[in-house]
Amino acid sequence: IRPSDIFTKQSFRNAFALDMAMGGSTNTILHSLAIALEAGIDFNLSELNEISSRVPYLCKVSPASKTVHMEDVDAAGGIPAILNELSKLDRIIDQSCLTVTGKTIGENFKDVKVKDRNVIRSCEDPYSKTGGLVVLFGNLAPEGSVVKTGAVDPEMMVHSGPARIYESQEEALTGILSREVQPGDVVVIRYEGPAGGPGMPEMLSPTSAIMGMGLGNKVALITDGRFSGGTRGACIGHVSPEAAAGGPIAAIKPGDIVSIDIPNRSINLEVPEEEIKKRLNNLKPFEPKIKKGYLARYSKMVSSASRGAILNLE
Repeated sequence: IRPSDIFTKQSFRNAFALDMAMGGSTNTILHSLAIALEAGIDFNLSELNEISSRVPYLCKVSPASKTVHMEDVDAAGGIPAILNELSKLDRIIDQSCLTVTGKTIGENFKDVKVKDRNVIRSCEDPYSKTGGLVVLFGNLAPEGSVVKTGAVDPEMMVHSGPARIYESQEEALTGILSREVQPGDVVVIRYEGPAGGPGMPEMLSPTSAIMGMGLGNKVALITDGRFSGGTRGACIGHVSPEAAAGGPIAAIKPGDIVSIDIPNRSINLEVPEEEIKKRLNNLKPFEPKIKKGYLARYSKMVSSASRGAILNLE
């Protein structure tokens, strides 16, 4: 079996469809994009919304669920059972894709049935008709941003509020715990992207603090960093371009209104475009946090999260 036999565009579409059906981690999108692009497969973030619009949300797993955990999914038939269920829909799963088992993906799951409909729902009775992950675009994220809709409270699917800005996750954690963040705010954590982090650290501590302070259904959080699979709430990550690359997230000022509309896949800064351009033109040059060693080289070479944060070698 050659890698080119397995790494095909359709095999990645299968993987993304599974992620949508499970409302999986936003990290899956980052890593799958990286693998696809390194394999020479052109995959645009906008394609994920097309997949999400056609794939139902079948399996809600902790932290989106308080009762279903990964071991329950395994007992209910696991990944093969979910794929089998998705195969009942037209043009969602390409069963001819070859896998590392030497068999096609269809051969791998054909005899696996769902054992517990309380864990893995049918396509006729999904949690929602669309997938549990979507990509938001707008003047704050021209190259896209990612949110796990399956873990967002319904009242936070559309939200506008004043920006509460932090230049690092450590600063944000201090601000959240000291009660700076108020209901209705949009917490902005920037300069934590692939180059800014460097390495795009996950924001588990700030998001956990927001939940612990009872603000999980009262504030949104946006960042050019990424999240842990344990994150809940209206948390929008991978905002691209990142602040370190001069992305629009670097132009936000305290109190600016940020509008998030997850059903319509949009995220925007309610500031005139000319003002945004002026602010970006006046930004000071990005100063890397680490100035020597491998991480300094990485920070200079890494691409946008919208390209899987792969290294630019040209």
